[in-house]
Amino acid sequence: MIALLREITVLESPSTDPVSQGPVFDVLQRELESLDFRVVRLSGRTSGGQLWARPRVRTRGRPFQVVIGHVDTVWPTGTLTQMPFTVENGRVRGPGVFDMKGGLVQGIFALRALASLGMDPPVTPTWFINSDEEVGSPDSENRVRHVARRTLRALVLEPGLEPVGKLKTTRRGGGRFEVRVRGRSAHTGLAPGEGASAILELSHTIQALYQISDPDRGIAINVGEVRGGSRPNVVAAEASAVVDVRVRTRSDARWVEERVRAIESGPRMTPGTAVEILGAVDRPPMEPTRRNRALWRAAREVAGVMGLEVDEGMSGGGSDGNTTSLFTATLDGLGSVGDGAHALHEYLEVERMAERAALLAGILLLPAPHISEPGRTLPRRTTAGRTRSAGVATGVGGGAEAGNA
Repeated sequence: MIALLREITVLESPSTDPVSQGPVFDVLQRELESLDFRVVRLSGRTSGGQLWARPRVRTRGRPFQVVIGHVDTVWPTGTLTQMPFTVENGRVRGPGVFDMKGGLVQGIFALRALASLGMDPPVTPTWFINSDEEVGSPDSENRVRHVARRTLRALVLEPGLEPVGKLKTTRRGGGRFEVRVRGRSAHTGLAPGEGASAILELSHTIQALYQISDPDRGIAINVGEVRGGSRPNVVAAEASAVVDVRVRTRSDARWVEERVRAIESGPRMTPGTAVEILGAVDRPPMEPTRRNRALWRAAREVAGVMGLEVDEGMSGGGSDGNTTSLFTATLDGLGSVGDGAHALHEYLEVERMAERAALLAGILLLPAPHISEPGRTLPRRTTAGRTRSAGVATGVGGGAEAGNA
């Protein structure tokens, strides 16, 4: 595991450099083809593309499940010089080991375990790996949606939540708005009354936006960038701000957008100024739908059979799981256990890698909901080559469920 993780970590693959992502895809393709998967490389317009894979030999008519991941990281090329790949005191450090190259390695080893035990999942496992997740998946989102619509469940290899590695059963959705204010310039000493300050009006708009925040509902507003003006002695003719929005539900996303539009079209506090607000809440939240809750319960039972304790939590950030959850049962946070995503202290716990790979393998063995029955069990391989019951109830899945939200 560590050797494979080292191999793909030293292949730095920032989101902003599509060419750098190809070598990581090459390694994944090699590993998947060694497991007798058919691999298709899909070209991207603005990214390094995507990888889709399924077993070469499969039982026709069986439904699909998809393992979702990404090869891109937030770290620019050259980060290894200050953040080298190291294994020390039970932890692996390096750019992207936690988010999420460790998860990719664990996914490969889950498939290896199933193959070595001769265990054939009743729901055909497929892989979809993109290279622009860290920038919001603008190039791959349509394909993520396409895959999710055609699968019974999506298992996301993002890292676990908090250092204990909770599985992510809900995620906040989010979006960005850009506020643009136009005013009228004037000399502040000679004719200040002839000006209309875009900066002054932007300050009022920012305060109005912050009034949308509602911590009890999980609605968060943050103005993270502000620009404006040209010189201290000139009334600002232009000003702008970038606003980050986070919500827990799709209904709250619509409500926030309505409030933002009302601010845009409302009266101005500074005469002579005009306000334009662009953007939307474009990453939907991953909500606790019935099918998502059923998948979480089944995963928890699988963990119990293995003697593992797992907990759940909500992530404030988004992933491709937000998108897949619109169409199919989704469980996120199945990747590495550690801490420091996007931070210099990024690390994963070595001893938890095999455990998480085993958990993923067990979840991959869950049957499709239409063939599950009360008391149906998860097969466990015996040394004699037969299967025996592991006592796990099932009944999770996605695409066609009505009223799941």
